[in-house]
Amino acid sequence: MFRTCGLLTISAFAALVLMGRPGWAAAPVEEEEDGCIGCHINVTPGIVKEYLDSPMATASESVSCGECHGNDHKTKDDHAKATLPTSETCIECHEEEGAEFRKGKHELAWFAMKSQIAYHSIPSTLAGDGYRGCSGCHKLGRKGLMGVQDGNTGALKHDKGKEEAEYHYGNAQCDACHTRHSFRKQEAQDPRTCSNCHMGFDHPQWEMYTSAKHGIIWQIEGEQTSGGRAPTCQKCHMPEGDHEVSTPWGFLGLRIPTKENVLALIEVAPSLEKQLRSLAGALPSGHYDGVDDDPEWTLDRAAILQAAGILDADLQPTSRFTEIVVQGRAARGPAEFNRLRSAMKRTCNECHSSSYVGKHFDAADLLIKQTDQLFAKAIRTVQGLYADGILKKPEGWEYAPDLLQYYHAKTKVEQELYLIMLEHRQRAFQGAFHASNDYAHWYGWAPLNTSVNEIMEEAERMRREHAAQE
Repeated sequence: MFRTCGLLTISAFAALVLMGRPGWAAAPVEEEEDGCIGCHINVTPGIVKEYLDSPMATASESVSCGECHGNDHKTKDDHAKATLPTSETCIECHEEEGAEFRKGKHELAWFAMKSQIAYHSIPSTLAGDGYRGCSGCHKLGRKGLMGVQDGNTGALKHDKGKEEAEYHYGNAQCDACHTRHSFRKQEAQDPRTCSNCHMGFDHPQWEMYTSAKHGIIWQIEGEQTSGGRAPTCQKCHMPEGDHEVSTPWGFLGLRIPTKENVLALIEVAPSLEKQLRSLAGALPSGHYDGVDDDPEWTLDRAAILQAAGILDADLQPTSRFTEIVVQGRAARGPAEFNRLRSAMKRTCNECHSSSYVGKHFDAADLLIKQTDQLFAKAIRTVQGLYADGILKKPEGWEYAPDLLQYYHAKTKVEQELYLIMLEHRQRAFQGAFHASNDYAHWYGWAPLNTSVNEIMEEAERMRREHAAQE
């Protein structure tokens, strides 16, 4: 029945039968697959069962193992010749989904991870092909995207597979949601699929969703992946199956200041006119629909961007601005923000009135503004410590304070800044948008205020100690 890489054992044959797959022998699997199955039923029986039950095998035009893994691997001794798929492999058949994915944030996940300065001192088991830390989720992004670190200051380029070749696993991308070798659409439509990455310290959207009304209804009414009364993650963030998966505010809740925003600051801060006009020349023009762009908020956001090394001390764009904002799209310009915002509101309007949706978004926007005010206050306090010589820039640091150094920060006040950015502020605004009241307040707003107060108190102590030593 099978052409095998060795003899198909009786136990292997029995295993196929005991898998309980109705009509397995009549499945539309190409004849050349018999050799693969004959061996792999002994070596990786679970994978064989998943494949035989999958749409890849049961479709009228089945997808053979060789179409994803190549046909060079013939025996147990030449297994190294078997190739592993990349996203390009999937796109050969799924062109529309691939084109959408290429436009979205998940495509940039690997690039975004590598753009963080702290990444480069993380153990390889957490950051590289160990896939046990940052890279465990960020492998969803495409490897080989070339930006500032590769000497490219223009649009992102791809290295044509050079970086992918350095990694044996983790290049497929699509299998983060459509897990191999099942590849079921229903699995990718289940919000629990998102929970693998969107949980925990810096982005607990899964915990927010399951403890808020939408998630509670979803659990009570049978955990339907589509068509249920409550929306899933995919309903809101992938309407009609759109694989772009982008949000207006983005992961960090930041927007790019517009030319108009910056020029409006000249009246408020005339001494900075030269720097502001120069900055305005590098920014997009336009307005953010429904979001107040008053000068105070613009200045607060500028302080945050300075602390991230995205703007320098003179408010000018740095190489990080190019890498993180322009190439990595960590912050939205007005055109993209407004497009994504309108799309999200249309999804909400399927169940809620326009006025209700508008008020929900306005309230969440206001919380971002209020968290930015507190965050900027804390940042300016630490910047003052550096300006007055109380803190010294650590060796090898280009910026100080530097939010992107994360847990490598040398002082208590800078550690608190890092916690505000990645934990407290994140939970406040994400909790607000996901209607998770406890997260927005007790896990976000409340500890944010505590951290700011601790920074202010510690800064005063440091100043007193410094004065006593002079």
